[in-house]
This record gives sequence, structure tokens and C-alpha cells, in this order.
Amino acid sequence: MSKMLHIAHGPEDAARYALIPGNPHRCTKIAALLDVPVKVAHNLEHTTYAGTVGGERVLVVSTGMGGPSTAICMEELARIGVDTFIRVGTCASTSTAVGIGDIVIPTGAVRMEGTGLHYLPLEYPAVPDFGLVKTLEQAAIDTGFDPILGVVIHKDSFYTEIDPQTKPVGSELVAKWKAYLAGGAVATDMETATLCLVAASLGLRAATVLVSATSDGDPAAKDVSAAAYPHDFEERPIRVAVEALRQLID
Repeated sequence: MSKMLHIAHGPEDAARYALIPGNPHRCTKIAALLDVPVKVAHNLEHTTYAGTVGGERVLVVSTGMGGPSTAICMEELARIGVDTFIRVGTCASTSTAVGIGDIVIPTGAVRMEGTGLHYLPLEYPAVPDFGLVKTLEQAAIDTGFDPILGVVIHKDSFYTEIDPQTKPVGSELVAKWKAYLAGGAVATDMETATLCLVAASLGLRAATVLVSATSDGDPAAKDVSAAAYPHDFEERPIRVAVEALRQLID
């Protein structure tokens, strides 16, 4: 088998475990917590490092933003043996229970996305592997955090959340968003539903750990400038994910 079209991996890169951030720049931060990390590939939005945790080979591969690129990345990683995925990323709070810097571990995701429909029908829930969720929860506690577990909203468009009223379907977006919040959704991201549905359809394990980049109701949440992004918190879900891998492997 030759190298994969998108992630540029071949059989020689095989591993069971993968940590998959969206942002390629987070790969370096994650790899720094692995033993003997080595950069092994970079193609398109997919940057890859390999290292070990407890003697087990682990890959760190960026998916890029959104469902389609996440699905491609997972499909190709599965073809070289990955059967356990932990998404490491950020989210925006949709609940007063979630503040900036809080760790969020999704127990399910609203399917406000399209990629998952290519894998499982709309009636099928987007839920992570329960065992992985519990491992992430314990890892967060052991790392010194008080994680928040709950449903997240997976949306396909960033700016329709920020400025829905400017879009032709704005009234529909606002109505749906209100319903999701009334149902208790705690945060929103752009990958978790796809992650869960691809994993379920391929018989794999997957879960997500996030850090909230906003506090619900804070006007600053509408500030989309690079300067407003809280980079100081990015290491939090990374530490939790690596600790979860240690617990899984040990």
C-alpha cells in the first residue's frame, strides 16, 4: 500500500492510537508531551508527529477545521491501523455552567452538520465511546481539572453562529439554536459529531476533550480577532488527552 492521498502516511506509520487536533500548530504542543516525538509528515492541513506513551506508538495528526477534513483524516488513519481517536480542541460556551478555560468532555453532539449523513442516517445519535469518555473524565480530574460533561452543538459554519441575523436563513438558525440551548447543550464545536459518526460506522473508538475559549453571555465571545483568542488555555485539553492515553495503555 502506498502513502495515503491526504495524510501522506503509509504502512510504516501504523499505530493504534491517534490524538487529532484541528489546528496543525497544536500538533507540536501535543508531541512535546510524548516520548521521543518525531515529525513524520505534512500534507495539506494534515501535520503528523509520532511518539510513544508507555512504550506504545501514538500518532498526532491535525484534521483541519470541520467535518469533511476530519472524516478524511479518520478514514485514512483507520486504514493504517488506528482504532482509537481522541479529538483535542477548543469550543465556545453555550451555557452559564461553562466558563473560559473550562474542560468540556462531550457526551453527545447535535448533528447540525452534513458529513455525518454520508455515514449514518439522521436518526442515529452522534455519541462518543462511553469508555473513552469515562477515561477522559478521570484523566481530567487526575490532571487537576473539574470537567463538564454534556451535549455539544456541532455546527458546520463559524460565522452563522456569530452573525446569524445577517444570513438569509437567519431566523431558522436562531430558532434551532434556541431549541438546542433549551435542551441543555453546553458548548459548540465543528468536529465532534463527525468524529463520533465516522467512528461508529467503522467500528472504532472515539471521544473528544475540549477547552472553552469563551464564557456564555460575555460580549467578548463575539470578538473574532486573533488577539482575542485565549491561547494560554490550549495546553489544558492536551494534558488531559495525553494522561487519558497513559491510563488506556497502562
